Amino acid sequence: MGQIPDAKAMARALRNALGDKQVTLSHSECLEIVAKQFGAENWNVLAARIEAEQSAATQPEKSAVRFSDAIPILRIFDVEKAKEFYVGFLGFTIDWEHRFGDDFPLYAQVSRADIKLHLSEHHGDASPGSTVFVWMRGIADYHRELTAKKYRYYRPGLEDAAWDAKMMQVADPFGNRLRFSEPNAADDPRA
Repeated sequence: MGQIPDAKAMARALRNALGDKQVTLSHSECLEIVAKQFGAENWNVLAARIEAEQSAATQPEKSAVRFSDAIPILRIFDVEKAKEFYVGFLGFTIDWEHRFGDDFPLYAQVSRADIKLHLSEHHGDASPGSTVFVWMRGIADYHRELTAKKYRYYRPGLEDAAWDAKMMQVADPFGNRLRFSEPNAADDPRA
């Protein structure tokens, strides 16, 4: 791609320009159009390319092999229940949502601090019952935050884990588990 585009800004500009001409498109539809302009099959493909370019631009040259963040995909079956759990309870933010059309399955990204999760209603994307392991700092504060919400479906505990860490596990309404863990040693590089 050469230069890293601000594709989201381009989609907003396109939507605003079309709106001025009384043509109404959703932000998601405009993202798809921008993706096509860059020769990408869809927005998800373009977003991955942009993220890879940004990652490559910030890493020193050492090897041709590069890895970026691993982003787990979790299967969901009910958008409202997923939002209630991931946004309302866990405090994540919806970064973007994508559907190929009306009445199509949702594919979305949620994030909080440095963690990103993809939530998908698509049949082949993931199996329910997955576990995501997350190293973090501030687990006692996060535990207090979650228990204070008095979420009717889950009240997580905080326990000592066998791997010399504190651990809090939560399960979403679809059987997926998130295992938040903080090393006991303050200088442990894992979190």
